[in-house]
Amino acid sequence: MSTVVTRIPAAPSPQALAHFEARLTFETDCADVWYATQHETKDFVLLDVRTPTLYAAGHVPGAINMPTRTISEQRLADYPPDTVFVVYCAGPHCNGANKSAVKLAQLGRPVKEMIGGLTGWIDEGFGLERG
Repeated sequence: MSTVVTRIPAAPSPQALAHFEARLTFETDCADVWYATQHETKDFVLLDVRTPTLYAAGHVPGAINMPTRTISEQRLADYPPDTVFVVYCAGPHCNGANKSAVKLAQLGRPVKEMIGGLTGWIDEGFGLERG
């Protein structure tokens, strides 16, 4: 007898490995972003893609506010073409980070999503910057 968890069998290990490794090329998480900004030489640009009002009310320290609608080749001109952008929005209930990732990828820019967004950041116990 199987449970609702195992009724559909797990993927074979090679297939699972390919799937989960691929996911890591598209996303990072709040803890990794925090660790990188605190303990390593930051090699990415963190973009808060929410509105300026929400950004001013509280954002991840060091994030640059660049709402999705404002992402353009011109706005990115100061960044080398190989700059990795990490995007986030309000949280799992918001698809703004996905929309921004699409826009950045369309412009030929490397991009990852910080899964969890601002909600995940707060859930991890990390502080916000205001203003």
